[in-house]
Formats: sequence, C-alpha cells, structure tokens
Amino acid sequence: MRVFTPQEVAEPAMSKYLGVLIAAKYARELNAMPREAMPMDEKKLTTKALEALTSDHIEYRLQYRAHGTE
Repeated sequence: MRVFTPQEVAEPAMSKYLGVLIAAKYARELNAMPREAMPMDEKKLTTKALEALTSDHIEYRLQYRAHGTE
C-alpha cells in the first residue's frame, strides 16, 4: 500500500484539504463505473484516485457558490 504525504496531495491542488476532496470525488466516479470498464488490479479506488491526482491525471475546476439570500 502506498502512503501519500500531505505535501504530495497539496501540490496538484491548492491545499491538502482540496486535494483530498478532489481525490474522494474521483474515487466515487470510479466506483460508479461498470466493473468491466475498470482495469483488474488489487488497488483500492482511493489509492487509484490519489495516484491519479498526484500524477496530474485529473482535471478539475472550482465552482464557487453565491452566498447570501436571494
């Protein structure tokens, strides 16, 4: 099992917290894929997601919500 440091996760994102959120969302997307579309290996989805994040294979954009009452 690979261990990811907070610095590794923070490098492609703006912070380690954002990096973890991006990897978690990507892991959920991987989980939603059909099993036939997934490569067969022993890695967990969270490990695959963190590897994709740290190797810059995930493209993301931030979407800010409007605050206040309308």
